[in-house]
Amino acid sequence: MFFAGFTSIVAKHGLMGISAELGLTVRTIFVCVFVLIFAAMVVDPAEVKSFRKVNYIWLVFSAITTAGSWIFYYKALKVGDIATVALIDKGSVVIAILLAWLLLKEAITLRLMLGALLIVAGLFFIAKK
Repeated sequence: MFFAGFTSIVAKHGLMGISAELGLTVRTIFVCVFVLIFAAMVVDPAEVKSFRKVNYIWLVFSAITTAGSWIFYYKALKVGDIATVALIDKGSVVIAILLAWLLLKEAITLRLMLGALLIVAGLFFIAKK
C-alpha cells in the first residue's frame, strides 16, 4: 500500500516536462531491471523446468493487461489529480472481484459486496466535480 501510494507521487514528479509515454517507457525499463535482479536472487532454477505452456499463455495475457493499465494510468496521471487518478485505478478492485466470481467461481460475501459498493461510492464522491 505504501509503495503503491508513493509510486503515484514520484511518477507525477517524473512526468514534469516529458510525455506520459516517455515517462512510462523509462519507468518500465527500470522495473524490468529490478524484477530481473529480484528473480535472479529468489527463483530456484529447478522451478523453471515446471514452467508450462499454460503458464506462458496466462502470463502473456497478464502482461498485455498490465501494459494497458500502465499506459492509461500514466496518461491520466499526466493530466489529472493524483487523488482522482489513483482512486479510479483502485476501482479495479471491483472489476477483479467480479471477474474472480465470474471466471474463477470465487465466493462473493456480504462483506465483499459492501466493500465493493463503498469503493464505487468513493469513486463517485471523489471524481464528482
